[in-house]
Amino acid sequence: MRNILALALTLGAASPAFAAGGGMDLSNTNLVVALAFVLFIGILLFAKVPSLLAGQLDNRAEGIQKELDEARALREEAQTVLASYERKQQEVQAQADQIVAAARDEAGRAAEQAKADLETSIARRLAAAEDQIASAEASAVKEVRDQAISIAVAAADQVISKQMTAAEANKLIDAAIADVDAKLH
Repeated sequence: MRNILALALTLGAASPAFAAGGGMDLSNTNLVVALAFVLFIGILLFAKVPSLLAGQLDNRAEGIQKELDEARALREEAQTVLASYERKQQEVQAQADQIVAAARDEAGRAAEQAKADLETSIARRLAAAEDQIASAEASAVKEVRDQAISIAVAAADQVISKQMTAAEANKLIDAAIADVDAKLH
């Protein structure tokens, strides 16, 4: 840095303008600007500003790289979590499908069982109804038979009472008593 400054001052001092004019003419703005620029660059180099700027830029680049790495890691983690949730969703969907299928099967079995129970109940009711019909039929036949017997006995009573005399009735009563006496002793 000192070497550059010394070189700049030497070149400035040994310039042909100084030799011709006998000194430095500050009215020439180009020369003043050039000297100020060289002096400014020299001060920047002396203060190690370029290395400081390069260090800050390197630090900033490292920070950006770290942020990019962190963002990449977060993205990968998010993709892993997303894949995990998608797998879980598929597993839950499969379980839901299995539950629905099991419920359908169970409902089918329950419907078949209910149908079988209904058929059994209908068969029992039909048998009970047939039994009731048979019982009612037997009762009606018995009632008709009893009534026919009653009518026949009444008719026979009327016919016998009209045709039988008192003497014949007494003979029948005596015969019935003798018959009962013979069966009892």
